[in-house]
Amino acid sequence: MNILITGCNGQLGSEIRLLENNYPQYTFFNTDKDELDITNQLAVNDFINRHEIDGVVNCAAYTAVDKAETNQKLCTALNTEAPAYLAAAIDKREGWIVQVSTDYVFNGKKFTPYIETDTPCPDSVYGSTKLAGEFGVGKFCKRAMIIRTAWLYSTFGNNFVKTMLRLGSEREEIGVVFDQIGTPTYAHDLAVTILTAVENGVKPGVYHYSNEGVCSWYDFTKAIHRIAGITSCHVKPLHTAEYPTAAKRPAYSVLDKTKIKETYGMEIPYWEDSLAKCIKSLAGK
Repeated sequence: MNILITGCNGQLGSEIRLLENNYPQYTFFNTDKDELDITNQLAVNDFINRHEIDGVVNCAAYTAVDKAETNQKLCTALNTEAPAYLAAAIDKREGWIVQVSTDYVFNGKKFTPYIETDTPCPDSVYGSTKLAGEFGVGKFCKRAMIIRTAWLYSTFGNNFVKTMLRLGSEREEIGVVFDQIGTPTYAHDLAVTILTAVENGVKPGVYHYSNEGVCSWYDFTKAIHRIAGITSCHVKPLHTAEYPTAAKRPAYSVLDKTKIKETYGMEIPYWEDSLAKCIKSLAGK
Protein backbone atom coordinates (compact mmCIF):
# COMPACT_ATOMS: atom_id res chain seq x y z
CA MET A 1 0.00 0.00 0.00
CA ASN A 2 1.27 3.45 -0.94
CA ILE A 3 0.28 6.09 1.61
CA LEU A 4 0.57 9.86 1.18
CA ILE A 5 1.21 11.84 4.37
CA THR A 6 0.67 15.58 3.99
CA GLY A 7 1.97 18.10 6.51
CA CYS A 8 4.75 15.68 7.41
CA ASN A 9 6.78 18.33 9.27
CA GLY A 10 3.99 19.37 11.60
CA GLN A 11 3.27 17.95 15.03
CA LEU A 12 1.11 15.03 13.89
CA GLY A 13 2.98 14.37 10.66
CA SER A 14 6.29 14.21 12.54
CA GLU A 15 4.84 11.72 15.04
CA ILE A 16 3.57 9.53 12.20
CA ARG A 17 7.01 9.56 10.59
CA LEU A 18 8.52 8.23 13.84
CA LEU A 19 6.18 5.23 13.65
CA GLU A 20 6.56 4.40 9.97
CA ASN A 21 9.34 1.83 10.50
CA ASN A 22 6.80 -0.25 12.43
CA TYR A 23 4.84 -0.68 9.20
CA PRO A 24 7.29 -2.11 6.62
CA GLN A 25 4.35 -3.37 4.56
CA TYR A 26 3.53 0.22 3.56
CA THR A 27 5.41 2.74 1.43
CA PHE A 28 5.00 6.22 2.87
CA PHE A 29 5.27 9.38 0.78
CA ASN A 30 5.95 12.13 3.33
CA THR A 31 5.25 15.59 1.94
CA ASP A 32 5.05 19.16 3.11
CA LYS A 33 4.48 22.30 1.07
CA ASP A 34 7.92 22.05 -0.60
CA GLU A 35 7.21 18.55 -1.93
CA LEU A 36 3.51 18.99 -2.73
CA ASP A 37 1.32 22.09 -2.84
CA ILE A 38 -2.01 20.61 -1.80
CA THR A 39 -3.80 23.86 -2.70
CA ASN A 40 -2.94 23.13 -6.36
CA GLN A 41 -5.48 20.64 -7.69
CA LEU A 42 -3.42 19.69 -10.73
CA ALA A 43 -0.37 19.03 -8.57
CA VAL A 44 -2.44 16.88 -6.20
CA ASN A 45 -3.89 14.81 -9.06
CA ASP A 46 -0.48 14.35 -10.67
CA PHE A 47 1.24 13.27 -7.43
CA ILE A 48 -1.45 10.79 -6.41
CA ASN A 49 -1.61 9.19 -9.86
CA ARG A 50 2.13 9.22 -10.55
CA HIS A 51 2.96 7.52 -7.24
CA GLU A 52 -0.09 5.21 -7.39
CA ILE A 53 -1.26 6.35 -3.95
CA ASP A 54 -3.77 4.06 -2.21
CA GLY A 55 -4.55 6.20 0.81
CA VAL A 56 -4.04 9.72 2.17
CA VAL A 57 -3.53 10.94 5.73
CA ASN A 58 -4.04 14.69 5.59
CA CYS A 59 -2.19 16.28 8.50
CA ALA A 60 -1.74 19.61 6.72
CA ALA A 61 -3.80 22.57 7.91
CA TYR A 62 -3.81 26.27 8.66
CA THR A 63 -3.86 26.19 12.46
CA ALA A 64 -3.05 29.79 13.47
CA VAL A 65 -6.51 30.28 14.95
CA ASP A 66 -6.29 34.03 15.62
CA LYS A 67 -4.48 34.91 12.39
CA ALA A 68 -7.16 33.01 10.48
CA GLU A 69 -9.65 35.75 11.34
CA THR A 70 -7.79 38.14 9.03
CA ASN A 71 -6.25 35.60 6.64
CA GLN A 72 -9.38 33.82 5.52
CA LYS A 73 -8.22 33.24 1.94
CA LEU A 74 -5.17 31.13 2.85
CA CYS A 75 -7.05 29.43 5.69
CA THR A 76 -9.82 28.42 3.26
CA ALA A 77 -7.31 27.19 0.67
CA LEU A 78 -5.57 24.90 3.16
CA ASN A 79 -8.49 23.80 5.34
CA THR A 80 -11.37 23.63 2.86
CA GLU A 81 -10.20 23.44 -0.75
CA ALA A 82 -7.09 21.27 -0.35
CA PRO A 83 -8.85 18.41 1.52
CA ALA A 84 -11.47 18.30 -1.25
CA TYR A 85 -8.75 18.07 -3.91
CA LEU A 86 -7.08 15.21 -2.04
CA ALA A 87 -10.39 13.42 -1.51
CA ALA A 88 -11.48 13.69 -5.14
CA ALA A 89 -8.11 12.51 -6.45
CA ILE A 90 -7.88 9.48 -4.16
CA ASP A 91 -11.52 8.53 -4.77
CA LYS A 92 -10.76 8.15 -8.49
CA ARG A 93 -8.26 5.49 -7.48
CA GLU A 94 -10.88 3.91 -5.18
CA GLY A 95 -8.63 4.76 -2.23
CA TRP A 96 -9.27 6.21 1.22
CA ILE A 97 -8.50 9.41 3.09
CA VAL A 98 -8.08 10.21 6.78
CA GLN A 99 -8.87 13.88 7.35
CA VAL A 100 -7.83 15.41 10.68
CA SER A 101 -10.35 17.96 11.96
CA THR A 102 -10.95 19.88 15.17
CA ASP A 103 -13.13 20.51 18.22
CA TYR A 104 -13.51 24.08 16.90
CA VAL A 105 -16.35 22.86 14.66
CA PHE A 106 -18.42 23.28 17.86
CA ASN A 107 -19.12 26.54 19.69
CA GLY A 108 -18.62 25.01 23.14
CA LYS A 109 -22.03 25.89 24.56
CA LYS A 110 -22.85 22.28 25.41
CA PHE A 111 -22.14 20.90 28.89
CA THR A 112 -21.74 17.20 28.11
CA PRO A 113 -19.12 15.65 25.80
CA TYR A 114 -19.75 16.17 22.12
CA ILE A 115 -20.66 13.11 20.07
CA GLU A 116 -20.14 12.75 16.34
CA THR A 117 -23.80 13.34 15.49
CA ASP A 118 -24.05 16.67 17.35
CA THR A 119 -24.75 19.54 14.98
CA PRO A 120 -21.57 21.53 14.29
CA CYS A 121 -21.74 25.26 14.97
CA PRO A 122 -18.29 26.88 14.57
CA ASP A 123 -17.62 30.31 16.05
CA SER A 124 -14.40 31.16 14.19
CA VAL A 125 -12.93 31.28 10.70
CA TYR A 126 -10.65 28.39 11.60
CA GLY A 127 -13.56 26.24 12.80
CA SER A 128 -15.72 27.16 9.81
CA THR A 129 -13.02 26.32 7.26
CA LYS A 130 -12.25 23.00 8.96
CA LEU A 131 -15.93 22.09 8.99
CA ALA A 132 -16.19 22.94 5.29
CA GLY A 133 -13.17 20.70 4.78
CA GLU A 134 -15.04 17.85 6.46
CA PHE A 135 -17.99 18.36 4.10
CA GLY A 136 -15.73 18.38 1.05
CA VAL A 137 -13.88 15.23 2.03
CA GLY A 138 -17.14 13.42 2.74
CA LYS A 139 -18.65 14.61 -0.54
CA PHE A 140 -15.77 13.67 -2.83
CA CYS A 141 -14.47 10.42 -1.31
CA LYS A 142 -16.61 7.40 -0.48
CA ARG A 143 -13.93 6.04 1.88
CA ALA A 144 -13.40 9.13 4.03
CA MET A 145 -12.57 8.92 7.73
CA ILE A 146 -12.74 12.25 9.57
CA ILE A 147 -11.09 12.44 13.00
CA ARG A 148 -11.80 15.48 15.15
CA THR A 149 -9.20 16.14 17.80
CA ALA A 150 -8.40 18.87 20.35
CA TRP A 151 -5.62 20.69 22.19
CA LEU A 152 -2.85 18.95 20.24
CA TYR A 153 0.74 19.02 21.51
CA SER A 154 3.96 17.14 20.79
CA THR A 155 7.70 17.18 21.18
CA PHE A 156 7.68 18.69 17.66
CA GLY A 157 6.73 22.18 16.56
CA ASN A 158 5.29 25.02 18.60
CA ASN A 159 2.52 24.19 21.05
CA PHE A 160 1.00 25.02 24.43
CA VAL A 161 3.15 22.57 26.40
CA LYS A 162 6.40 24.00 25.10
CA THR A 163 5.19 27.56 25.63
CA MET A 164 4.20 26.90 29.26
CA LEU A 165 7.52 25.17 29.95
CA ARG A 166 9.39 28.18 28.56
CA LEU A 167 7.28 30.78 30.35
CA GLY A 168 7.44 28.79 33.57
CA SER A 169 11.23 28.98 33.52
CA GLU A 170 11.35 32.66 32.46
CA ARG A 171 8.65 34.33 34.58
CA GLU A 172 7.60 34.55 38.19
CA GLU A 173 3.90 34.67 37.27
CA ILE A 174 1.71 33.84 34.28
CA GLY A 175 -2.06 34.04 33.77
CA VAL A 176 -3.98 31.19 32.13
CA VAL A 177 -7.72 30.89 31.46
CA PHE A 178 -9.61 28.49 33.73
CA ASP A 179 -13.08 28.70 32.16
CA GLN A 180 -12.32 26.90 28.89
CA ILE A 181 -12.67 23.14 29.34
CA GLY A 182 -11.43 20.35 27.10
CA THR A 183 -8.89 17.56 26.84
CA PRO A 184 -5.23 17.73 25.77
CA THR A 185 -4.16 15.33 23.02
CA TYR A 186 -0.62 13.99 22.68
CA ALA A 187 0.03 13.90 18.93
CA HIS A 188 1.94 10.62 19.37
CA ASP A 189 -1.22 8.93 20.66
CA LEU A 190 -3.26 10.29 17.74
CA ALA A 191 -0.61 9.07 15.29
CA VAL A 192 -0.80 5.58 16.79
CA THR A 193 -4.58 5.69 16.47
CA ILE A 194 -4.50 6.75 12.82
CA LEU A 195 -2.04 4.01 11.86
CA THR A 196 -4.11 1.47 13.82
CA ALA A 197 -7.11 2.50 11.75
CA VAL A 198 -5.11 2.15 8.53
CA GLU A 199 -3.81 -1.28 9.54
CA ASN A 200 -7.28 -2.54 10.47
CA GLY A 201 -9.05 -0.92 7.55
CA VAL A 202 -10.25 2.67 7.30
CA LYS A 203 -13.94 2.71 8.17
CA PRO A 204 -15.68 5.79 6.73
CA GLY A 205 -17.40 8.28 8.99
CA VAL A 206 -16.76 10.97 11.58
CA TYR A 207 -14.86 10.06 14.76
CA HIS A 208 -13.72 11.94 17.85
CA TYR A 209 -10.29 11.44 19.42
CA SER A 210 -8.45 13.10 22.30
CA ASN A 211 -6.79 11.69 25.37
CA GLU A 212 -9.05 10.63 28.26
CA GLY A 213 -10.08 12.99 31.04
CA VAL A 214 -11.05 16.64 31.29
CA CYS A 215 -9.27 19.83 32.39
CA SER A 216 -9.05 23.58 31.86
CA TRP A 217 -6.07 25.37 30.32
CA TYR A 218 -5.22 26.45 33.88
CA ASP A 219 -5.26 22.83 35.12
CA PHE A 220 -3.22 21.81 32.08
CA THR A 221 -0.58 24.43 32.89
CA LYS A 222 -0.40 23.42 36.55
CA ALA A 223 0.14 19.80 35.50
CA ILE A 224 2.86 20.79 33.00
CA HIS A 225 4.76 22.70 35.68
CA ARG A 226 4.27 20.01 38.33
CA ILE A 227 5.51 17.20 36.06
CA ALA A 228 8.44 19.31 34.82
CA GLY A 229 9.41 20.28 38.39
CA ILE A 230 8.84 24.02 37.83
CA THR A 231 8.11 25.62 41.20
CA SER A 232 9.26 29.22 40.78
CA CYS A 233 6.34 30.39 38.60
CA HIS A 234 2.94 31.26 40.03
CA VAL A 235 0.05 30.36 37.69
CA LYS A 236 -2.86 32.75 38.04
CA PRO A 237 -6.35 31.69 36.86
CA LEU A 238 -7.96 34.08 34.38
CA HIS A 239 -11.47 34.46 32.98
CA THR A 240 -11.66 34.32 29.20
CA ALA A 241 -12.72 38.00 29.24
CA GLU A 242 -9.38 38.87 30.86
CA TYR A 243 -7.46 37.28 27.98
CA PRO A 244 -9.09 38.57 24.76
CA THR A 245 -8.24 36.88 21.48
CA ALA A 246 -9.16 37.57 17.86
CA ALA A 247 -10.95 34.23 17.52
CA LYS A 248 -13.56 32.92 19.94
CA ARG A 249 -12.60 29.70 21.73
CA PRO A 250 -15.14 27.02 22.69
CA ALA A 251 -15.87 27.24 26.43
CA TYR A 252 -16.48 23.48 26.55
CA SER A 253 -15.10 21.17 23.87
CA VAL A 254 -14.78 17.76 25.50
CA LEU A 255 -15.10 15.02 22.87
CA ASP A 256 -16.81 11.67 23.44
CA LYS A 257 -14.51 8.93 22.12
CA THR A 258 -16.88 5.96 22.45
CA LYS A 259 -17.27 5.44 18.69
CA ILE A 260 -13.58 5.19 17.81
CA LYS A 261 -12.86 3.02 20.87
CA GLU A 262 -15.60 0.55 19.98
CA THR A 263 -14.86 0.56 16.24
CA TYR A 264 -11.16 -0.25 16.66
CA GLY A 265 -11.17 -1.93 20.08
CA MET A 266 -8.66 0.51 21.54
CA GLU A 267 -7.90 2.00 24.92
CA ILE A 268 -7.04 5.70 25.04
CA PRO A 269 -4.37 6.97 27.48
CA TYR A 270 -5.23 9.42 30.26
CA TRP A 271 -4.08 12.94 29.42
CA GLU A 272 -1.72 13.37 32.40
CA ASP A 273 0.02 10.05 31.66
CA SER A 274 0.66 11.10 28.06
CA LEU A 275 1.76 14.56 29.14
CA ALA A 276 4.37 13.00 31.45
CA LYS A 277 5.72 10.94 28.53
CA CYS A 278 5.99 14.01 26.33
CA ILE A 279 7.76 16.09 28.98
CA LYS A 280 10.16 13.23 29.70
CA SER A 281 10.91 13.00 25.99
CA LEU A 282 11.48 16.76 25.75
CA ALA A 283 13.85 16.62 28.73
CA GLY A 284 15.86 13.93 26.97
CA LYS A 285 16.38 16.00 23.81
